[in-house]
Amino acid sequence: QVQLVESGGGLVQPGGSLRLSCATSRSIFSSRTMAWYRQAPGKEREWVALIATGGRTNYAPFVKGRFTISRDNAENTVYLQMNSLKPDDTAVYYCNSIPPIDWGQGTQVTVSS
Repeated sequence: QVQLVESGGGLVQPGGSLRLSCATSRSIFSSRTMAWYRQAPGKEREWVALIATGGRTNYAPFVKGRFTISRDNAENTVYLQMNSLKPDDTAVYYCNSIPPIDWGQGTQVTVSS
């Protein structure tokens, strides 16, 4: 069964940075666009960023200029570098392919002083 394993979350102060990682199988990673999503308490899950197999990226307006998505094809891993974090960025962050597979457990990001 193909899995998604997210890591790298934690507690950070406003203005700080975190780097999230998401590993999956080569069969998924090598053939699909990968994306990051997030779900804040009491809210719907929302799309954050995507990266195509060829490296094209796209970002939600609320993270553009602060977050950077990248992928390591040798490690079958997608990253999300998050800078200038705000309290509104607090959420569980998930990755998935497009089209999606079963969701992983996500990684909690908390931005608070």
